[in-house]
Amino acid sequence: MGLLDFLFGSKTKKLKDFQSRGAIIIDVRTKGEYDSGAIPGSENIPLQVIATKVKGIKKLDKPVITCCASGVRSGSAAAILRSNGIEAMNGGGWFSLSKKL
Repeated sequence: MGLLDFLFGSKTKKLKDFQSRGAIIIDVRTKGEYDSGAIPGSENIPLQVIATKVKGIKKLDKPVITCCASGVRSGSAAAILRSNGIEAMNGGGWFSLSKKL
């Protein structure tokens, strides 16, 4: 097992696990960014408002994969969701994530 497999293999396994359990994909980019291209079936909840949507996301009772343009905002969003008791992972950039799904 190479270093890259070690670093990224677990993320791929986690992604597949989340998918197998019906994960929802939340794209935390702005509406304008989302409208210019996004993963089909994903929800657009901009990072600036995600904390106000926690109660509704929690009610879905599903794991969450967050994404954005590069992975920075989605990392922040995943941390917010996890701190509120939601099983969440940072999927990184939406375009890269779409190729893994």
